[in-house]
Amino acid sequence: MSASNDPLSIRSAGVLLHPTSLPGAFGIGDLGPGAYAWIDTLDRAKISWWQILPLGPTGFGNSPYQAFSAFAGNPVLVSPLGLRDDGLVDESDFAVSFSSGPKVDYDKVIPFKNQLLAKAWDNFRKGRGNKLTGDFEAFRKREAVWLDDYALFMAIKDARGGAGWLQWPKELRLREPKALETAKRELETSVGLHAFRQFLFYRQWGWLRDYAQKRNIRIIGDLPIFVSGDSSDVWANPQFFKLNKERQPTVVAGVPPDYFNADGQLWGNPLYDWDAMANTGYSWWIARLRASFELVDVVRLDHFRGFESYWEVPADSQTAKTGKWVKAPGADFLTKVGTAFRGLPIIAEDLGLITPEVDALRKQFDLPGMKVLHFAFGGEPHHMYLPHSYEHRTVVYTGTHDNDTTRGWYAAAPGHEKDFVRRYLARGGDDIAWDMIRLAWESVANVAVVPLQDVLNLGSESRMNFPGKALGNWAWRCEPQQLQPSTLDRLAELTWLYDRQRK
Repeated sequence: MSASNDPLSIRSAGVLLHPTSLPGAFGIGDLGPGAYAWIDTLDRAKISWWQILPLGPTGFGNSPYQAFSAFAGNPVLVSPLGLRDDGLVDESDFAVSFSSGPKVDYDKVIPFKNQLLAKAWDNFRKGRGNKLTGDFEAFRKREAVWLDDYALFMAIKDARGGAGWLQWPKELRLREPKALETAKRELETSVGLHAFRQFLFYRQWGWLRDYAQKRNIRIIGDLPIFVSGDSSDVWANPQFFKLNKERQPTVVAGVPPDYFNADGQLWGNPLYDWDAMANTGYSWWIARLRASFELVDVVRLDHFRGFESYWEVPADSQTAKTGKWVKAPGADFLTKVGTAFRGLPIIAEDLGLITPEVDALRKQFDLPGMKVLHFAFGGEPHHMYLPHSYEHRTVVYTGTHDNDTTRGWYAAAPGHEKDFVRRYLARGGDDIAWDMIRLAWESVANVAVVPLQDVLNLGSESRMNFPGKALGNWAWRCEPQQLQPSTLDRLAELTWLYDRQRK
């Protein structure tokens, strides 16, 4: 990808906000009017990028990083108002009262959305919304390579009370053809429902993305390196993962012990059989990326270091201490991907302890890395996350979805770190969130991104995720009254002042 058509080479600014955090009337952000108002908000603030988290259908804990599919969208994001406009439901079908914020009540929202989508499917089968029939059939045909398996996977899961596929009967777990045919026949209505839900998600997201593109706003997506063990990806493609003959993982993902965690981190995701992947020219990965680029303009490739080497832990281990580093085919993989897409619209998530080999791989393919300002002030002035150390090919963040808000981070920082921040900024720290936004915006990094919580100057109660905490994450929502014109104009002023406004 040449510099002339590489949007990551342009000096620009972005805001990080997952769609579930958008304001709206139905208990969770969705792809309805609140999403379009959000694009207008970015437009007013002269912002070029909207960064989101993974869009997949979530399970236990509601984590977008543990989805039932690497290809599917999350049906909970489908707008009830969009269903009404398509003639699939009546307004009386969603006459439910929800709080406007500041937290998503998933226990209430998910059953509501599931029931509404089931009603839409039932009405569609009875002839309502028949103008969609051709588009739906075309969608099923176009996306069949992943959609057929996903829809059947979810239908079987529903029929078995949500049980993970490793708890299914052996003939279904091992995908015996006769058992699959029987399941397709017996669960035909449920299979159709799950395919229809995906059609609706892709339809509504496509409209929203078109709206953003017309305003020169691009979307940065997020692609986890690993997939959930309980996903249609592993169930339908066991040949690409390190599994035994019963389809149980033999090894799983994690990270080794470090200063912060003596046991390391045992993530538990199944690991890829990279030799099998390479033998197909990485066809599954290329299909996955192609599906992502249907939804977003650029992807943040999470845990980029795992494409150079990954930490492999025996599946029966209780901690990650027993793992080992295993080489991954990073250069070969990225070469094939770059050829398939005539470029690499990718941001490499290279946070943490990164080896020279990982850094060399990133630079070999000219991928921008990440810098997080919260990590910059714990040591000396030569720290690589301090802005005077940056190269242009960088995306700088005040913090990410895994960090505390800037206000919360600063309040909890030790005294010596606060002192370093004040000296570096030449400011007193009384307006720390905006001081850090200014620091990111004035840096030489091509792209600067801020979570909306920092724009709104919110505290720790508004953080999106607390790594290592299983429950209670991913629930923060922006309340409508928080997006004041004066705040947006303040962001627009910084964006203009530091030459990051849309080109």
